[in-house]
Amino acid sequence: MLDQIKGLHHVTSMAKDARLNNAFFTRTLGLRRVKKTVNFDAPDVYHLYYADEFGTPGTVMTYFPFPDIGRGRPGAGEVGTTVFSVPEGALRYWRERLAKEGVGGLAETESFGEKRLSFLGPDGDGFALVEARDDDRAPWVRGGVPDDEAIRGFHSVSMRLRDAGRTAELLKFMGYQEVDQSNGVRRFAVPGGNGADFVDIETLPGAPPAAPGAGSVHHVAFAVENRERQLEVRKALIDTGYHVTPVIDRDYFWAIYFRTPGGVLFEIATNEPGFDRDEDTAHLGEALKLPVQHAHLRPYLEAHLQPLGD
Repeated sequence: MLDQIKGLHHVTSMAKDARLNNAFFTRTLGLRRVKKTVNFDAPDVYHLYYADEFGTPGTVMTYFPFPDIGRGRPGAGEVGTTVFSVPEGALRYWRERLAKEGVGGLAETESFGEKRLSFLGPDGDGFALVEARDDDRAPWVRGGVPDDEAIRGFHSVSMRLRDAGRTAELLKFMGYQEVDQSNGVRRFAVPGGNGADFVDIETLPGAPPAAPGAGSVHHVAFAVENRERQLEVRKALIDTGYHVTPVIDRDYFWAIYFRTPGGVLFEIATNEPGFDRDEDTAHLGEALKLPVQHAHLRPYLEAHLQPLGD
């Protein structure tokens, strides 16, 4: 069993409209945009990052807004719900705020002894807020949401799978422990994590396969401290039979990827070097930053990428 993984690092999803996506996360949810860059493989598409003040691993929601993409179809083999942590007592504030903003899919429930508010993103993305008792992570306080109500970071992700068995064994190999079950959902937690410590699995044997598109999670990334720990994880996964990519430099972290037995794409990302490697912390996410291989495209990209309206 591995001990290098310290919770979630980031979740990356797909969207259709960059401006609408930016407004939803920075204004409606009150997160900070910590990086405005482009997709490494499709540089005419943004890669937008939203997080706390510093882009701390475990708080980072990222998006590829493809202008011509169709809506995703929910199903098995994907992350169905991305869950954020808020303080106890905050859900009343959030229900009123989201309703006022016209956010759809609002529903209050309770699961694993936690109060939860589910809602939909602009592309039908599945989200929830959970009241977490002991989350002392500092929120971004300049996003228009009061300190005592603001999002702290990720709480968990919930995967929809036809068969949970092999993915459950993978999570245990990655250092997670099965800690609870509720209404057929199995909860896994990583000890000594970064606050974004849970992964839930919902088993849906008869569900159709998910079709990726706007509103779909592209991949979920798990955090390791540095490149040395990442290489240890990579070797262990390969020795166990997984096909893992070489280490890829993503400018703000190093990444490796592999496909899980249930079909979800996992990434292992380093906490280093961080989002302040090319911008002062006070100005994160303001300027368009380009990977070195795409720097020559700046005049074209600045003229053709959709203005974000901020």
